[in-house]
Amino acid sequence: MSARTLGRSGVSVTSLGFGGAAVAGLFEDVGEEAAAAAVDAAWEAGIRYFDTAPHYGLGVSERRMGAALRSRPRDSFTLSTKVGRVLDPHDGGGDDRANGFAIAATHRRRWDFSADGVRRSLEDSLTRLGLDRVDLVLLHDPDDHEEQAFKEAYPALEELRAQGVVRAIGVGMNQARMLTRFVTDTDIDAVLCAGRYTLLEQGALDSLLPAAARTGKSVIIGGVFNSGLLANPAPDATYDYATAPDALVRRALRIRDVTEAHGVPLRAAALRFPFGHPAVGSVLLGARSAKQVRDAVEQFHRFLPDTVWEGLRAQDLLTAGVPVPRRSET
Repeated sequence: MSARTLGRSGVSVTSLGFGGAAVAGLFEDVGEEAAAAAVDAAWEAGIRYFDTAPHYGLGVSERRMGAALRSRPRDSFTLSTKVGRVLDPHDGGGDDRANGFAIAATHRRRWDFSADGVRRSLEDSLTRLGLDRVDLVLLHDPDDHEEQAFKEAYPALEELRAQGVVRAIGVGMNQARMLTRFVTDTDIDAVLCAGRYTLLEQGALDSLLPAAARTGKSVIIGGVFNSGLLANPAPDATYDYATAPDALVRRALRIRDVTEAHGVPLRAAALRFPFGHPAVGSVLLGARSAKQVRDAVEQFHRFLPDTVWEGLRAQDLLTAGVPVPRRSET
């Protein structure tokens, strides 16, 4: 699987990365063995970029990811985690389904974008991972903490990078506006943009992607299926982790009709679409089982004729200014 470098950091990521939310019980329970098998399948498929976060299952993702990767040579893979939510022990019982994870509520999340919070979060993550370092650290969802993220959290990350504690720094969010500000106003290496650059919507093309290309920074794309809508468009499909609006379901169904008319499954087109833009470094694959991983990798490697994109343009499902990938670009 091909690889690209994040900005000027020297940190390499494979075209497909493995996102660690699903194996932490996102929406439904995932056992330890199934989680380990999913990571193993990603490795066998040539994926060498793995992303996790304390938020994912209250640390479950980090513990499972670390356990699955620990036996591999540390220099053979790239690992990212996130800061901004500190986990405090909680013994009140209950589960974490209100936050989307089918796991016991052993901890509580606490927002903290202070410099001390960044350092503590990273130290805690390394403990859960059981590894000596991560390669990329991302500020996680600072939507409601913008000024503290810029004035306190970002300088702390910059210091950690200067000290060699991490090799690359960035921000991960479900929006493009603040990511664009980070790209233009700071010296980050990469951003993770979830759900805003997909076959269904291309809001990140307005400012974020051009800014990243102009400044030599990389964009990692998450949520390429828009929370499931582009994986299986149906009335009960999810979009942004909630029930998809009818209008979006209809649009997704139209996109599927076009791709399938050209012999291409919707999932294959959705996985490959972001690579039309030169600023995109990797697409994160969220999977909860080895079977899902193998299927997604198979879809990613399918041959996609240019007529797929031409057909979408003809139906006004992609505008003329949206770049599309060629086979050599993935």
